[in-house]
Amino acid sequence: MNEAIKTDLVIIGAGAAGLMCAIKAGERGRKVMLIDHANKVGKKILMSGGGRCNFTNLFVDDENFISKNSHYFKSALSRFTQWDFIALVEKHKIPYHEKSLGQLFCDNKASDIVQMLVTEAQSQAVEIRKHCSVTQVDQTATGFVLETSIGSIQCESLVIATGGLSIPTMGASGYGYDIARQFGHQIVTTRAGLVPLTFSEKQLRLFDGLAGLSAEVNVESNGQSFREFMLFTHRGLSGPAILQISSYWKIGEAVTINLLPDLDLLEYLKEVQKTRPKVGLVRVLSEHLAKNLAQHLVNLWCPIKNMADYSYKELEEISEKFSQWRFYPSGTEGYRTAEVTLGGVDPLELSSKTMESKVTKGLYFIGEVVDVTGHLGGFNFQWAWASGAAAGEFV
Repeated sequence: MNEAIKTDLVIIGAGAAGLMCAIKAGERGRKVMLIDHANKVGKKILMSGGGRCNFTNLFVDDENFISKNSHYFKSALSRFTQWDFIALVEKHKIPYHEKSLGQLFCDNKASDIVQMLVTEAQSQAVEIRKHCSVTQVDQTATGFVLETSIGSIQCESLVIATGGLSIPTMGASGYGYDIARQFGHQIVTTRAGLVPLTFSEKQLRLFDGLAGLSAEVNVESNGQSFREFMLFTHRGLSGPAILQISSYWKIGEAVTINLLPDLDLLEYLKEVQKTRPKVGLVRVLSEHLAKNLAQHLVNLWCPIKNMADYSYKELEEISEKFSQWRFYPSGTEGYRTAEVTLGGVDPLELSSKTMESKVTKGLYFIGEVVDVTGHLGGFNFQWAWASGAAAGEFV
């Protein structure tokens, strides 16, 4: 019978949070084993940002995060900021740029970030084991014992950094939630976040032919609003604006979309009616929307006339259709395409300073497995870096 591997700390999950935790714990002289069932570390990092990794945001604010406990994430984010991660990127001479709204991307490839983290971890003698699946975890008098595909591992502290349910093709699973429940934790109901919204069969027929067309819009739902681009797809609506609002939308509720957010559309149409009475509505709207989109929506929503021939009531109705389109999604595309998982391990049962369980001593939860979800734009990575660093200072 093989003797158990002994180490100070085991981290399950070699993603963004797990790697950062390993680095910080290693800097304190802790003997760290970082394990992952996948064949590569940082898989989600590698595919993020179209392969260029939107690794943080210049404008990190409390309002960019969603959680049952709206104060929980503040401590970690204040102790390891976007500037700390940027300093690490610059230390490794990784070129990067700001894309929009403070979003920072690698100039080259996301693998630059993964390699940076692996290099930092290796410099602290972190042992990284891939292809290592865990079959059982038990608590002992001195810590934990894990049964794994590489044998038994004994450790004093155990960190769960397994991520959420989003993108199961990359190996995402609910294993972290299973561990949490095993050790007495509550799970805040999970659902797909930052995910495209879908059309009903009727809506698919109504909007057939628009796939690939986009517009800069303002979207609102449940008291939240976002001003970004929206994209029509073969299944419904996507694009940054829709992904953002999807984290707040709930089934059966409407998403209100202003297709022309820079215009007071009613006043504009009244003015055009006076100054260009013989021009058609499609042409007027095509000056502000893609022509194919304007044509399709006018055909769908409006009587087709020259501007002079519309009554005031008709102009009001046209303005309402384009400025306050009340869209009722049939659902979302689900975890298959979701960028994150909303919900997770209840933060009320975790220390906001150390990420340690208040239920089971020596057990820690970090990153996406916890009920903290960021907006689109690098905020989920910043939570991963910050929560990983916070735990790494104490495990």
